[in-house]
Amino acid sequence: MSEYLAPLKDMQFVLQEIAPLSELASLPDFDEVNLDLAMTILEEAGKFANGVLSPLNVVGDREGCRWSQDSVQTASGWRDAYRHFTEGGWNALSCHPEYGGQGLPRVVSALVEEMWNGANVAFALCPMLTHGAIEALELRGSEAQKRSYLPKLVGGEWTGTMNLTEPQAGSDLSAVRTRAVPQPDGSFRLHGQKIFITYGEHDLADNIVHLVLARTPGAPEGVKGISLFVVPKVLLNDDGSLGARNDVRCVSIEHKLGIHGSPTAVLAFGDNDGAVGWLVGQENRGLETMFIMMNAARFSVGLEGIGLSERSTQRAVAYARQRMQGTELGGSSRDKVAIVRHPDVRRMLMLMKSRTEALRAVAAAVALAMDLAHHHPSPDVRREQQAFVDLMIPVVKGWSTESAVELASLGVQVHGGMGYVEETGAAQHLRDARITPIYEGTTGIQAADLMGRKIARDGGTAARALLAQIRDVAQFLERDGDQQLHAIAAALSDASASLADAVDFVVSTYEADVRRTSVGAVPLLELFGVVAGGWQMARAALAARRCLAAGDGDAPFLAAKLLTARFYADHVLCRARGLCHAVVHGADAALAIDDDQL
Repeated sequence: MSEYLAPLKDMQFVLQEIAPLSELASLPDFDEVNLDLAMTILEEAGKFANGVLSPLNVVGDREGCRWSQDSVQTASGWRDAYRHFTEGGWNALSCHPEYGGQGLPRVVSALVEEMWNGANVAFALCPMLTHGAIEALELRGSEAQKRSYLPKLVGGEWTGTMNLTEPQAGSDLSAVRTRAVPQPDGSFRLHGQKIFITYGEHDLADNIVHLVLARTPGAPEGVKGISLFVVPKVLLNDDGSLGARNDVRCVSIEHKLGIHGSPTAVLAFGDNDGAVGWLVGQENRGLETMFIMMNAARFSVGLEGIGLSERSTQRAVAYARQRMQGTELGGSSRDKVAIVRHPDVRRMLMLMKSRTEALRAVAAAVALAMDLAHHHPSPDVRREQQAFVDLMIPVVKGWSTESAVELASLGVQVHGGMGYVEETGAAQHLRDARITPIYEGTTGIQAADLMGRKIARDGGTAARALLAQIRDVAQFLERDGDQQLHAIAAALSDASASLADAVDFVVSTYEADVRRTSVGAVPLLELFGVVAGGWQMARAALAARRCLAAGDGDAPFLAAKLLTARFYADHVLCRARGLCHAVVHGADAALAIDDDQL
């Protein structure tokens, strides 16, 4: 079974041409960051992903986690891997230096995070949730909370979790019932149960810092009455050392379709005197703070989709190159050939390759915008970049994860019957990918967010600003004399017109008929992803053409970039018209049919 290999050439291309690291060079926080440093980090991360995490992927899948009354034991080798992970500083890449982080740009850490997910997504979930807790405490935690928790979380000595879901409160957080009772010393005692808590209990770290949604006495009904609390698994002594065990216990772990190496816990808070916790931020405004974690996690789950897509593609290509079957179509020889020579297999592999490269490019462009939104000195630039980030987060999460499921399924198809057999590894990628469009907000929730909050609410301003950038790229392509670029330009122009029509429809009809408009929310999200991906593939084609003309760079790699962009235009961008039709005209039958006819 082959191991994961980091796509370093494509990542370097992304940092040079798609999300140029040079755009951050003038910012004081990143004045020492350059491409050479970034590539050194990526190369070392690639070695860790290949040599440590990837071999454990199948181990975690086969062994899973083991629950007992007092603990949860992770799979063989995971504790050592986590220790090496934290000792190597990998947990702290983009964290603030004040708390022990390295302060690297998000665009660099996002590519590293993609590697962790490609090599072993079940392992990568642990630091991903920890980073969400770090971000929430940085922005809303008290100074005492920051001093107590952030250095340990940044260093990876402790891990973090998000505790939202309850048996009766899934996507509808207004139904949260966990209680938080105030105490004379300013703390709270929490009572309730949370489910689907990723890494809610494990043996990788000495402490787990739970961020928990709960209601205080007399809180308003609904989401306006939810507060956020920090509840450590192990309480801290006055000197910051670990003290007594808190009243939090893992009553079970879930038996899941995939990500077997990641323990998904059912946590009971306050079975005895109550789990001791402290308010984070203002009372009754916990959901606002939790959304900080959720937005960070949604982008990271999008990176999970990209990593899984890359891994599925690598495995499918490797199998197609070595599997001998049939003779070459249209040839005179009767010799058996590798299935990579068969046209339909090539189509599937090119679909996997082009979609994965588009996903990576879109996510990197959003990560660069995050860096600019947080660090650029101009308020106008920060505001403009944040608007782009806000628009694109649901697209990165929803489109990347839905693509991962589709591409992992294609990977199984390339393997034929052997893809359905666990020993090849292709099936694990599909099983692992299937959760990604569900957790941290389903695709339907991402689509509703995109349609309602990100497009309808601002009258389509941010979406139309993006469309203007896409049209500019299409015009650059049209002005070039290359036939490949002309074909890409035509496809991009047509697809962007379809997206513009869909945006106009949403802006004009959402408020008047939200139910009808919302039938097209998921097709709209896919349309947005397809066109955004085409935009980035067109930019890649322009850059590749320029480098080839100048004799600069790896010519075979650059030629493949052009061909991959052309394939994307011919096989993916062409879907835009149909998706636009579903957005604008797809509601009638869905709303007319009776419930009992479904």
